[in-house]
Amino acid sequence: MPAKQVLPGRRPSASKAVKAVKAQGRKRPVIGGKRPGGRGPLAGLRRTQQQLRKAWDRPLTAYYLIFGSSMLITVLGLVMVYSASMIKALQLGLGDAYFFKKQFLAAVIGAVLLLAASRMPVKLHRALSYPVLTGTLFLMVLVQVPGIGVSINGNRNWLSLGGPFMLQPSEFGKLALILWGADLLARKGDKGLLSQWKHLLVPLVPVAFLLLGLIMLGGDMGTAMILGAILFGLLWLAGAPTRMFAGVLAFAGVIIALLIKTSPHRMDRLACLGATEPGKNDLCWQAVHGTYALASGGWFGSGLGASVEKWGQLPEAHTDFIFAITGEELGLAGTLSVLALFAALGYAGIRVAGRTEDPFVRYAAGGVTTWITAQAVINIGAVLGLLPIAGVPLPLFSYGGSALLPTMFAVGLLIAFAREEPAARAALAMRQPKTGRPRTGLRWKSMRRRVKKRPSGER
Repeated sequence: MPAKQVLPGRRPSASKAVKAVKAQGRKRPVIGGKRPGGRGPLAGLRRTQQQLRKAWDRPLTAYYLIFGSSMLITVLGLVMVYSASMIKALQLGLGDAYFFKKQFLAAVIGAVLLLAASRMPVKLHRALSYPVLTGTLFLMVLVQVPGIGVSINGNRNWLSLGGPFMLQPSEFGKLALILWGADLLARKGDKGLLSQWKHLLVPLVPVAFLLLGLIMLGGDMGTAMILGAILFGLLWLAGAPTRMFAGVLAFAGVIIALLIKTSPHRMDRLACLGATEPGKNDLCWQAVHGTYALASGGWFGSGLGASVEKWGQLPEAHTDFIFAITGEELGLAGTLSVLALFAALGYAGIRVAGRTEDPFVRYAAGGVTTWITAQAVINIGAVLGLLPIAGVPLPLFSYGGSALLPTMFAVGLLIAFAREEPAARAALAMRQPKTGRPRTGLRWKSMRRRVKKRPSGER
């Protein structure tokens, strides 16, 4: 066979040939004269969706969501506390900003607790579990001692701190159960004991029932419901079998039914579900006027400070029913904004609990998320007339320093856990400014002239 004939000229190099092949591979096929996905509303929507998904999957998303949503809820709550409480304060002969000042002081102290909790290592949080539980149990026992505990609205759950300041230890019981329960379950999980139902329930359930009993002695069933939700959340996160979980839930349901049946006051609250008229002896007055406040708000409300129901028509306008005043003054837009902030906070808490490898962080983050979400659902459901009025405040939003302080500390826990994720820790480390100035390589000599230092030391 004759040899191949080589044409005169320079043969193209191998590197140029590879570059040409890569360039052809990068070209997109052209269909109909236009590149697919290049232009048009669908392509723009697709790019926006990809950008949002990319931003949503960033390591610091949960950190920013927790911090931002909790701060916005607290600030908006301060504004609404001032607006909803000014008339009641004037009626009591106090200044119009009396309740606002107390809430603002509690928010400042809570912010310090939040920052402290967010900077604490996980080991310190675990070390605080037993002291917090012991101190809370001691204070809750003091509440039941005659002459020490104080009754408000028929519930004996308060301690007087002198002057106008009161403390409700049962609010700290939620935080104590979460910290202690998470540490207990994490230690048992490390030893492989959670597969046995005795180790799963004991001593977690007995201690939780002790807290519930002390709370129910004071008649505060709303707080007891939140504590029960936290207990079920911890058991669920620990992987309790369905039969065991259903058994504990059924037992708790029977107890709740008995407590409601044996109390005429609780039966009256249950009868006010979906009420549109105050009824006999105005038993459903609060529930009905809460609905009136929401209905009169419209899309954008009557304006900040322009509520009518807070002029003595709606009881507890700045505490349990502050969401109704928000709907009246800020309208549907305001209430949906509050719901969106709570939804963002709940999602971020679930994300932190789901992405961690530390069992204590998973249990504690899940417990805090269960606490805040369940309490918000119970409060807002009661205002909307979908649930019985339980007398629990809206977390971070309603008036009450005893409820605000432990909640803000719990939010600090979530922030600390979000910072402890490996990817988030690396992202935060990259954003920190470097300490110290880099050497410029210049030094001063005795002849007061600036010379540049060379690597060899020569001039």
